Amino acid sequence: MSPARPAVKPREIAAGVYCLRTWGANVYLVKSGSAWALIDTGMRNHGSLIRDAAQTVFGTNVPPAAILLTHAHQDHYGSAAELARSWRLPVYVHADDIPMLKGGVLGVLPDEVLPPVGRLFNRLRRGVRGRPVPSTKPSEFADLASALPDPPAPVPGLPDWELIPTPGHTVGHVAFFRPTDRVLIAGDAVLTAPLAGLIPQLKRISSPLRLPTWNWRFAKASVAKLALLDPLVLASGHGTPLTGPDVARMLRAFSDRFSSSLGM
Repeated sequence: MSPARPAVKPREIAAGVYCLRTWGANVYLVKSGSAWALIDTGMRNHGSLIRDAAQTVFGTNVPPAAILLTHAHQDHYGSAAELARSWRLPVYVHADDIPMLKGGVLGVLPDEVLPPVGRLFNRLRRGVRGRPVPSTKPSEFADLASALPDPPAPVPGLPDWELIPTPGHTVGHVAFFRPTDRVLIAGDAVLTAPLAGLIPQLKRISSPLRLPTWNWRFAKASVAKLALLDPLVLASGHGTPLTGPDVARMLRAFSDRFSSSLGM
């Protein structure tokens, strides 16, 4: 019988903030007081990896106070059902993303605020030649999803953090910000490596991938909002987290370029 594989210990990127790099997306384990919260869950079948990593930081049989999602894409909610049932917890996601978990991905926004691809999807959903187009398959944890409270209500499990609505990549995308030391967990609103973090060694602020981004104009506005926070730590869903006094300047410079780029 082969020996058990040792658990991977996540890297501490700020006080009590740990980044676990999984195949697909980054996962964050965040200490708050005597408790902790999990932000994003990576792809499917990462539940045991995340539980083992949490054990190296917080000890045995210490479940999080909350599971939080930055947005409802499968590379971020893939292991949510497994973990939520294991820990007997709800999964918090913005109310505007909950329809995506229930198979209602298309037709959430009106045509006038959508790019051409989004308008085409809307038309397809209304029906081609009178025949309706099926919605996407509902997520297996749709019944476990709870809506994140709107600011300024406390973030579940993270009362010392702020919820920052950042629509664009999805309708209900959010980021999480700790103002005391300006730590920003940005999800996919902005990335810290090109090509969705496929080459994490290339530390560079970049936009989310265009194809899965719901509204490019909203995405630009959300990056501009995050730049105003002047973060000292920028941790995204893909790529290596950036830290240090230059991070705020880098994010402002990227926001300026992104806002002036072509495309809506």
